[in-house]
Amino acid sequence: MKLMKSLATVLLLSMLQTITQAELLIGQTVGVSGAVAATVKESMLGAKLCVDAANAKGGIYGEKLNILTLDDKFDTKLTLANAKTLIEERQVLALFMTRGTPHTQGILPLLDQYAVPLIGPSTGAMLFHQPIQPHVFNVRAAYQREAEKAITHLASIGITRIALVHVDDSFGADALNGAQKGLTVNKLTPVMLAKFDRNKPDFSAIAPQVIQANAQAVMVIGSGTAVVQGIQQIKSAGSGAQFITLSNNASEGFIQLLGAQGRGVIVTQVFPQSFNYALVKEASQLAKSQGIGLVSPAMLEGFASAKVLVEALRRSGPKPTREKLQAALENFRMDIGGLDVIYDKTSHTGLDFADLSIITADGKFRR
Repeated sequence: MKLMKSLATVLLLSMLQTITQAELLIGQTVGVSGAVAATVKESMLGAKLCVDAANAKGGIYGEKLNILTLDDKFDTKLTLANAKTLIEERQVLALFMTRGTPHTQGILPLLDQYAVPLIGPSTGAMLFHQPIQPHVFNVRAAYQREAEKAITHLASIGITRIALVHVDDSFGADALNGAQKGLTVNKLTPVMLAKFDRNKPDFSAIAPQVIQANAQAVMVIGSGTAVVQGIQQIKSAGSGAQFITLSNNASEGFIQLLGAQGRGVIVTQVFPQSFNYALVKEASQLAKSQGIGLVSPAMLEGFASAKVLVEALRRSGPKPTREKLQAALENFRMDIGGLDVIYDKTSHTGLDFADLSIITADGKFRR
């Protein structure tokens, strides 16, 4: 009898331990260090606010959500290696919030091979929207939309001499396409067009070209420290132009890197900042409870993407698989707080929100 009781106790403890350890493992490969580290830190913090809130309520059908993040240092080769590790060895249910256009593009064959969903990639490249990528579920709007909107805004206030400076990769080419659409719509042509290397950005030859072109505005298409370097060098060369960059740089860390040179820089946004949106209120309240005073645009992107992830897992039912998660996402509509994220068999775009903000003298984004 004692032996049976002992065995029953061991079995019960084992079951309780299994329940305690049960988790839903999601993979992320992203530049925790490197050129985009400042923005990545904020987006990950925003995602954590949402995931922690879900886990505090018991997780999803009793299982805690765990995002396993590997640092790819914003290196495309490491992105691919990390994705393979996460998918093949760690057997993650999905990938989440990769960053970088060529980085995400490089893992598309892997997603298709293993039928692994990727939720909320932090890139707005059109190639992830059209044609539809079966395993990619975007949350943010496309770069082309925000670049076109920025150019149209400049034209509307009488700025016609616009220079375009872009990183020489698939991201730069994609966003450039959007900027050129905006120029065409407004019957303009760029006064200067130049590109720079992603790994070794050098603006020493570009800066004097901007001055010589007498540009009234310069759109710098790139990521993190490269854009900071470009703006600083062009300004130091004597340019008084209006500078514009895209939402991939919409973080407090980016403002801090710019320092005094940040004042007046226009940064496009793909999420609202107004408390009129329930999404912003919810994220801000959770941040406040964690002692975080301000929710940056990058944090809001992470928060919004995590909301989609959590809800998709919930709709997958208990003990979700990659297949169940994919099925839940392919017929998905969710109000994330004043914005509808919609996926179906014809579109995985998610949101189409785009707006503009400017960096103020006190280092804040203002609409």
